[in-house]
Amino acid sequence: MDENGMTGTQGSLFGDASATPAFPGKAAEAASPRARAAELNRLLNTYAYSYYALDKPQVTDAEFDRLLQELQAIEAAHPELVGPESYTQRVGGYVSEQFEPVRHAQRMYSIDDAMNLAELDEWLARTDEALGSTPEHPVAYTCELKIDGLGVALTYKDAQFVRAATRGDGTTGENVTANVLTIRDIPHALAEAGLAKVADGGLGQSVEVRGEVYMPKHSFVRLNEDADAAGREPFANPRNAAAGSLRQKDPKVTAHRDLETFIYAVADEAPLDVHSQWQFLEWLRSCGFSVNPNARRCTSAAEVHDFCAEALAHREDLDYDIDGVVVKVDSFAGQAALGFTARAPRWAIAFKFPPEEKRTVLREIRVQVGRTGVLTPVAEFDPVLVAGSTIARATLHNIDEVRRKNVRVGDTIVVHKAGDVIPEVVGPVLDLRPEGAVEFRMPSTCPSCGSPVIREEGEVAYRCVSIDCPAQATERLIHWGSRNAMDIDGLGDEIVSRMVEQGLLSDVADYYDQLTEGALADVSTGRQSVDGDDIVVGKVIAKKVMAQVEESKSRGLSRVLFGLGIRHVGANVASALAKHFGSMQALVTATDEEIAAVDGIGPKIAASVREFFQVQKNVAVVERLREAGVVLEEEARGPEAPQTLAGLTFVLTGTLEKYNRTDAGNRLKVLGAKVSGSVSKKTSFVVAGAAAGSKLTKAEQLGVPVLDEDALDRILTTGEAPQA
Repeated sequence: MDENGMTGTQGSLFGDASATPAFPGKAAEAASPRARAAELNRLLNTYAYSYYALDKPQVTDAEFDRLLQELQAIEAAHPELVGPESYTQRVGGYVSEQFEPVRHAQRMYSIDDAMNLAELDEWLARTDEALGSTPEHPVAYTCELKIDGLGVALTYKDAQFVRAATRGDGTTGENVTANVLTIRDIPHALAEAGLAKVADGGLGQSVEVRGEVYMPKHSFVRLNEDADAAGREPFANPRNAAAGSLRQKDPKVTAHRDLETFIYAVADEAPLDVHSQWQFLEWLRSCGFSVNPNARRCTSAAEVHDFCAEALAHREDLDYDIDGVVVKVDSFAGQAALGFTARAPRWAIAFKFPPEEKRTVLREIRVQVGRTGVLTPVAEFDPVLVAGSTIARATLHNIDEVRRKNVRVGDTIVVHKAGDVIPEVVGPVLDLRPEGAVEFRMPSTCPSCGSPVIREEGEVAYRCVSIDCPAQATERLIHWGSRNAMDIDGLGDEIVSRMVEQGLLSDVADYYDQLTEGALADVSTGRQSVDGDDIVVGKVIAKKVMAQVEESKSRGLSRVLFGLGIRHVGANVASALAKHFGSMQALVTATDEEIAAVDGIGPKIAASVREFFQVQKNVAVVERLREAGVVLEEEARGPEAPQTLAGLTFVLTGTLEKYNRTDAGNRLKVLGAKVSGSVSKKTSFVVAGAAAGSKLTKAEQLGVPVLDEDALDRILTTGEAPQA
C-alpha cells in the first residue's frame, strides 16, 4: 500500500484497447455530412439538457461520447460545418431559470475523454512532444480521481466565502449560495495558513476555487431508503442525488441530504504564490478545503498507467463514486503554453473507467406497453448490487436488440449500469446456458388490451394503436385535456390518474358521456387533511372542470385530431389536415394518397392516420364524441392576418407579466414570425422577461437585439417589429 492507500497493477483491467468502436449505423452512413452533423448536434443538445438540467440522463456516457466523437470527426473532415452553435464549441451544462444567474470569473471548461489506454497514451505522447519532454527533464503530471458529482465554483473575497455557483453552461452558472452554506466541509473563511500564499495576505483579493459536490454512498443508500418508505421515486445514483439536492429551492432540504465536496481547481492562479497543480492542492488543504487524498504526481506514462490501474482496482472500496482518472499537466506554465480548445483544456484528459459488471440469472422477459403504444421487452432477473444500488430489471428495447444480444430466459447474464446510471443487459454467458432455453418472440396481440399489434415497414418497434388500451389510457387522457389539445383547465395529471384508477375514465369519450359532476367531486386528490381524512376534488372545482369539459366541445377538428394522440400527428399536422379536409368524416374516408398529398404530410404520416382509423375501437370512440356534441368540423377562417413579421425569428425567455409565453409565441406566428427555443446568430430578437437566464446571456454574447415586454406589446399591437 502506498501513500495514497492504494495498491494494484495494470494487468488486463482495461479490456482490449484496440477494440473497434461502434459504427454509427446505416442511417449515419447514408446521410450527408451536413445533415448528419445537424442530427448529431440535435441529439447531443437533447441528451445534455436531460443530463445537466433535468438530472435525468437518457443515454449512457459511452453513447454520448461516441456521438460527440463522430461529430468531431465530421467537423475535422469538413471545417466549414463548424459553427458557434455546434456542440463541439460549447461546454456541457445548462442554466436553470429557477436560480439567479452568476457569471464565472473564468470559463469552466469540460475535459476531453480517453476511453482506453491507447487514447490516453496518444494524449501523453502528444503533450510530451508539445512541451519538449526529455529523459533528463520529463513533463510531470498530476493524477486525480474523477469524482462523479456536480461541478461548483466557490468565490472568496477578503478571505471570506461570498458566493457559490454551479457550472451551468460553463460561462454562466446558477447561484446556489444558500444551499452550499449548508455543506459542512466548505470553509466560510480561508485558514491563516493558506493566506500566506495569497497576495496581500488575502486582503482585497477575490479567489474562485472549483470542485465537485458529491453524496457519499452510505448517505445515498439512506436517502433512497427514506424515499422508498415515503413512496417517492428513488434517485438513480449518487450523482443525480447530489445534483438534485444542491438545486433545491429550500436550503433546509439540502441541509438534510449530507453532501460533501472535493476541491481541486482555481479560476485564475495569478493571486496565488503557487506554480503547479501539486502545489495548488497543498495550498487548498492549508486553507481548510476538503481535498481528495488519492492523487499522485507522475513523471512517466508507466506511472500514470499504474495510478489508473490502482484507482480502478480500489474503486469499490471508496465511499464515493468515481468514473475515471483526470490527468493534468502539473506545471501551470505548461498549462498556459498548451491553452484550450473551444470546449476543453489541452493540458488535461479524463481516462474513463468501464462500467462495473455483475452476473445474475434472467428469470423472465416481460413485455410492457408504453404510453405511445410501443411494446417493449424488459428483462427481469435476480436482484444484484451494481454501482451503488440494487437492480432487478432492465429494458431490452426491442426485438432486434433481444436477438442481437441473444438472451433467453434461464440464461446467466452479465449486467451493468451504463454510464453508472441506466441498468443494461450486456449479454449471456453462453457456457452456462441451460438446455432447452427458448428464443424469445414478440406477442402478436397487445398484452394489455388484446388488440392486434403492428410493425411498420422500416421500423423495429411493435405497437398497439387501440385508443382504449388501458396501458396507454392515462397519458392519452392527460394529453386530451392539455392546452394545445382540448384545453380543459383543472384536469391535472394527478386528478386524471386518480379517475383512471377509480374506473371513471378509460378513453377520451368518457369525459363527455360518462363523467359526472358528482363523481368528479368525490375523486380523491391523494392528499390528506390534518385529521388524516382524504381530500377530494370537491363540488366547486368539479363544477368548474365540467364547465370546461362542456366548453371544449367547440374547440374544432384540429384540436380533436391533435388530442386523439395519433402517431406523427402533432399540432401543426393536425391543423393542416383539418384545414384541408374540413371534417372528420372526410378525413376518415380519405385514401392514403389523398392524405399524403396534403402539403407537409407525406406517406409516413398518411399511413399512421389510416392505421389509426382502421382500428374499430378508435372509430367507435370518435363516433361517441360526435354523439356527445363534440365538434368534428373545422370552422371556416377569416382572411389571414398580414404577414408583417415574415422572415423574423423570435426567442422568448424569462417570465412575462402580461402574456403567457406560449400565447405570445402563437400571436407572433400569426403575424408570420418564427418562434425558436434557442438563440443563434440567425435570431432576430430575444424577448426577455423577469429572471431571464442563459438565453439572455447568449443573446448578449452574439449581439442579438434584446426586447422587453413593452416592446413585445407594441409588436403584437401594431404588427411591426423595431429596426434590428
